[in-house]
Amino acid sequence: MKWLLVFAASAAEIAGVIGLKKFSQYKTLPRLLGFVGGFTASFMLLYRAFKYLPVSAAYAVWIGAGTAGAVLVNMFLFGEGKNPGRVAGLVMIVIGVVGVKWFS
Repeated sequence: MKWLLVFAASAAEIAGVIGLKKFSQYKTLPRLLGFVGGFTASFMLLYRAFKYLPVSAAYAVWIGAGTAGAVLVNMFLFGEGKNPGRVAGLVMIVIGVVGVKWFS
């Protein structure tokens, strides 16, 4: 349950990133609510996770999973580059997140 809160917070952060990207392209109220709602939910879920997990571990996993997810979303939904350097960096982020979670 405690790690589920962190991963739900990461998913909400990714939703906020999608909303932010869409809002930056065309400003509408639903897109604004998507981006603000995603980030708000992300912080609320992360805050709840801090009650059960060490802040350092929860924050590291949240930021790593959110960053990796945002990169993947931007690569596959918004056509950003998929060069080997970006993919290698993404793999290193995922390895780091798994390592932090594994040893926490």
